[in-house]
Amino acid sequence: MQLPIASGMPEALSGMKVLDCSQILAGPFCSMLLADMGADVVKIEKPTGGDDTRRMGPPFVGGESAAFLAMNRNKRSAVLNFKEPAGVEAMKRLVKDADVVIENYRSGVMERLGLGYDTLSEINPQLIYCSISGFGRTGPYAKRAGFDLVAQGMSGLMSFTGVPGSPPVKVGVPMADMNAGMFATYGILTAYINRLKSGKGQYLEVSLVEAALAYTVWESSSFFATGTVPGPLGSAHRLSAPYQALKTSDGFINIGAPNQSNFERLCRAIGRDELIEREEYKDNASRLEHREQLEADLEETMTQHTRAHWLEVFEKDGVPAGPILDMGEVWSDPQIHDRDMDATVEHPTAGTVHNIGLAAKLYGTPGKIYGPAPLLGEHTTEVLQEAGFSSEEIEQMAASGAAGAP
Repeated sequence: MQLPIASGMPEALSGMKVLDCSQILAGPFCSMLLADMGADVVKIEKPTGGDDTRRMGPPFVGGESAAFLAMNRNKRSAVLNFKEPAGVEAMKRLVKDADVVIENYRSGVMERLGLGYDTLSEINPQLIYCSISGFGRTGPYAKRAGFDLVAQGMSGLMSFTGVPGSPPVKVGVPMADMNAGMFATYGILTAYINRLKSGKGQYLEVSLVEAALAYTVWESSSFFATGTVPGPLGSAHRLSAPYQALKTSDGFINIGAPNQSNFERLCRAIGRDELIEREEYKDNASRLEHREQLEADLEETMTQHTRAHWLEVFEKDGVPAGPILDMGEVWSDPQIHDRDMDATVEHPTAGTVHNIGLAAKLYGTPGKIYGPAPLLGEHTTEVLQEAGFSSEEIEQMAASGAAGAP
């Protein structure tokens, strides 16, 4: 089956208009996912520098933050100043034909500005309004500021990441932020489907802490069942063994043998058939109990040969395994390139920009990466004109500081 070619094919979310008032990561990641599938995303930015991510770095590429370029492709940028009444009124006019509003201000800020859900839903009853925050809009922590690192700590993620005895270690990627963006996308699309059936919009919210906590499936279920607090296990799996990185003569290799048939296949592949018959390895529960000894027994053999040797053996014998690649190796891997995961666009100041391709590949209505991250305020005039503002009104807004262009 050939990968879909997006050019000339319909896009799943074509016709959806999103006003994204968020910044940094969780909200922009959500709106990027929607834009990739065809939604018209207008990024509403503040006049003083826009999204803070524009200044995050190094690295900077052609004067632009690499982080901003990565998260804001396929979007348009309009600058509105919500400290000016005309900027607030402009947002209200934009909402009239919008489908979605995304925001990640501190709890209560949008309401004080006159841009909360209750106000905007009166203007557009079909509006889907998504709030993203650190802790949620209710509860004793609702007023607190939240960041990915804080959420990783308070969700439990950092308590079992790393190796036994290590200091607290966060997940290497901003897991709480990214998951919040993914859950926000899921919530928006669910609300959108419901609106197609009922004709009604709704309010939804996502918190970083809950988005991180939702991914502690094995750890939380284990705690609920036993009352035992799970700790870090390095690369090992909490419920299956062997399922971890094992040492070879020139580095590590990941081995996935979580069930009996794969375990037996692994033992035969490395010439250690006798391990299958040992009482302490007779089933998964026994292997978990004797995980450290099992690791030592497997590495006794595996350290006699290289990663490349074992990868060839395991592929031939059907043992699930793979190398541990750094980012340079990842982006030179033929599988990644064959799946169109290195996508490029041309940016007016940064030149050719590489983007991570689309992980969700729809074969009937494929998404696509067609445009670079916008310059600050690049589309302000265009967006306001589409909302019915006259040239004179736009000039007045620019003069008063209520709106801005490049």
